[in-house]
Amino acid sequence: MGVLNDIEPKEVFRQFEALSQVPRRTYRCDKIGDYCVEFAKEHSLEYVRDEVGNVVIYKPGTAGYEDSEPVILQGHMDMVASKTPESGHDFDTEPLEIFVEDGYIGAKDTTLGGDDGIALAYAMAILASKDIPHPPVEAVFTVDEEIGMGGAHAFDTSLLKGRKFLNIDGEEDGVFTVGCAGGMVCDVVIPVSRRERNGVRVTISSKGYIGGHSGNDIQRQRGNAIKDMGRILYALSKKIDFSLLSVNGGNAANVIAQYCTAEVVMSADRAGNFIERLNELTDTIRDEYSGSEPDLEISAEIGEEDEHSVMNWESTVNMIWYLYGALDGVQAMDRNVKGSVESSLNTGIVATADAECRVTYQMRSSILSKMEEMLLRLGMWSEIVGGHVDIDSSYPAWPYNPVSELRPLMVETYKELFGEEPVVDVMHAGLEGGILIGKDPDLDIVTFGPDMLNVHTPGERLSIESTAKNWEFLKAVLAKLK
Repeated sequence: MGVLNDIEPKEVFRQFEALSQVPRRTYRCDKIGDYCVEFAKEHSLEYVRDEVGNVVIYKPGTAGYEDSEPVILQGHMDMVASKTPESGHDFDTEPLEIFVEDGYIGAKDTTLGGDDGIALAYAMAILASKDIPHPPVEAVFTVDEEIGMGGAHAFDTSLLKGRKFLNIDGEEDGVFTVGCAGGMVCDVVIPVSRRERNGVRVTISSKGYIGGHSGNDIQRQRGNAIKDMGRILYALSKKIDFSLLSVNGGNAANVIAQYCTAEVVMSADRAGNFIERLNELTDTIRDEYSGSEPDLEISAEIGEEDEHSVMNWESTVNMIWYLYGALDGVQAMDRNVKGSVESSLNTGIVATADAECRVTYQMRSSILSKMEEMLLRLGMWSEIVGGHVDIDSSYPAWPYNPVSELRPLMVETYKELFGEEPVVDVMHAGLEGGILIGKDPDLDIVTFGPDMLNVHTPGERLSIESTAKNWEFLKAVLAKLK
């Protein structure tokens, strides 16, 4: 503690640094939930913690605002737990090691959790304040947003009296999100049969990809380590006989895969030729990215000759065909909002077990029928290789509200403070607003937040200047909601 002590706004960064000490990866929100409850008790504030762990903290309005309509401040407690391959960080037990560099805050070798720790920090700074004018506040902290948005799905909106809803989960200063695509997380499960084969194990590693958020960054054409591994395996299988042992890579459905490892077994006399052809293909792939993946590394290591339980010929072919051929990335651009993605899917994780291989996807679309069509095509591919699709979770789209009262107030406030027009946008990434609007259509929701870079990756950074700017903006909006 103490890295951010002297950075303004101190009240916000004090809360943010304290939050960075609490483990809070998705599906492990007990500790951060306990922290939120203790915070409410420490400040003598009423609170509710529901069965899944969502926390709502209530604070009365300040002098002159006591009878105003409550305003909702909302963010999610969990963070994507992504780290560099070399990192030994334990997201379940260890605090983040944060640092300040070139005007940004980051975390050593891990994600920072600015998504969405900054929302909690802003809200807690308001809840702890004694001199910031504001209406009654209902601070909603949800669990498990990053994978399936389970907290929002389970949330009981009858706990709220307010209608004006500030979702602080934006990642670009001056961009107000007022709608989002629907989404689905699903697994394609491919059965694997094995046999014994003698030979050398060759381990192929692809790493160093930029990655990124599968909603916000999918249109940037960044490399996907899993898809490139499928290409490598397919191309080399046409030249050299080998059996597949395993393929593992990626760490979250909604993160563009940054690394992947494949293990193959072949006769020792073919390993040298395999490495030579791999190096040639690596040069081709690097050239194709034209410098957009500057840290990309593809390498191979030859092990000792031994007996291995490899996938049989059919399973090897099925896995390679599937990884290379199945759809990925942007599927359609929005025909009404220029430059916006309409439909996409991301190959986020591949994991191999003894008897199956599981490929996890995040699908997104603002059109329900297009989501169903993508699911149909994944189902077709899975049937071709003898597999099936398991749907883990889904969430609805959040439609644009043409009669919002909150949106024009926030736009005018931003213009008054900073002399520029904010961007009002419909987002391709999924947001909890879509689920909560589905539960209560009367909610008036706007999403905003400070600048963050490389979200969901170990390169995640939070802008100090933008955080301060949006703090002033948040206080100004609250003051106007009298």
